[in-house]
Amino acid sequence: MSRIGKLPVAIPDKVEVSIQGTTVSIKGPKGSLTKEFAPVVDIASGENEITVTPSEETRFSRAMQGTVRSIINGMVTGVTDGFSKSLEINGVGFRATVQGNIIDLALGKSHEIKHPIPEGVTVTVDDNTKVKVEGADKQAVGQLAAQIKAYYPVEPYKAKGVRIVGDYVRRKEGKKTA
Repeated sequence: MSRIGKLPVAIPDKVEVSIQGTTVSIKGPKGSLTKEFAPVVDIASGENEITVTPSEETRFSRAMQGTVRSIINGMVTGVTDGFSKSLEINGVGFRATVQGNIIDLALGKSHEIKHPIPEGVTVTVDDNTKVKVEGADKQAVGQLAAQIKAYYPVEPYKAKGVRIVGDYVRRKEGKKTA
């Protein structure tokens, strides 16, 4: 049985939770999130807490108990505090701008990259090189940051490219001449 899955998820005062079968809806100051889970777990709402228990005695059901509990905990954290990822763009002429719900990236290619910003996620750009992705949905914030990074990952010689702040970039030494 999952150790994390046994722990209840605390519900803050300013958060509303509604559970209908395996669908969980959570509303808070930063937005609202709804997620449907597999029917192998039972989700119950008590007084200021949510508990997740396996509905069957199978390995999959016990594994999903911890997973569902972690996702619900992330949903509660997202609607109260929100999630954010910071990206840094390095390189001559590399820049980013936000135009409506599209982020425009100039990453040294022959064309500009226009990437749509999903609903519920906000993107801000400072100094044309510092991008901050924020939102209530942890998965959507991380996915957008990973997609932006994937356009030009950091190369190990001059460290040009897009990197998520906090990620380690292994640098290599250049070619040596005799």
